[in-house]
Amino acid sequence: MDTKPVIRRYEASDEAEVMALWSSASQLAHPFIPGEGEGERALKVREVYLREAENWVAEEDGVAVALLGMIGSEIGGLFVAPRCQGRGIGRALVDHAAALRGELLLEVFEANPGARGFYERMGFEERSRRLDEETGHHLIVMFRRQD
Repeated sequence: MDTKPVIRRYEASDEAEVMALWSSASQLAHPFIPGEGEGERALKVREVYLREAENWVAEEDGVAVALLGMIGSEIGGLFVAPRCQGRGIGRALVDHAAALRGELLLEVFEANPGARGFYERMGFEERSRRLDEETGHHLIVMFRRQD
């Protein structure tokens, strides 16, 4: 990536851009979840997570291209627009989260090897596994120590 993205707090005016990137990134990352990126799952993101989590946006040229949602030191979600993946934006957001909180925790679907590999490269280690009752898929709980 030639330039670092601007990382800033999410604002209500970002909702349309963020929902569009969340939907496309979720569908790409979670093809094993029926209805991912739409319907009830989109409603939950819009009405719960965007309002209750501490959300950060990465933008390029004034356009939101990634979303990081945090609850305390837990990364509740990291979504990068598919056209922008592989350019260091996700790494920049994880580094931002680590600068804010130090140690980090997250859950990633076992069936999402791309995200699991990304988090391992970012220094996260598996702590445990659990069944996600909402989707019926296994989640891996990962932890990263403070640098």
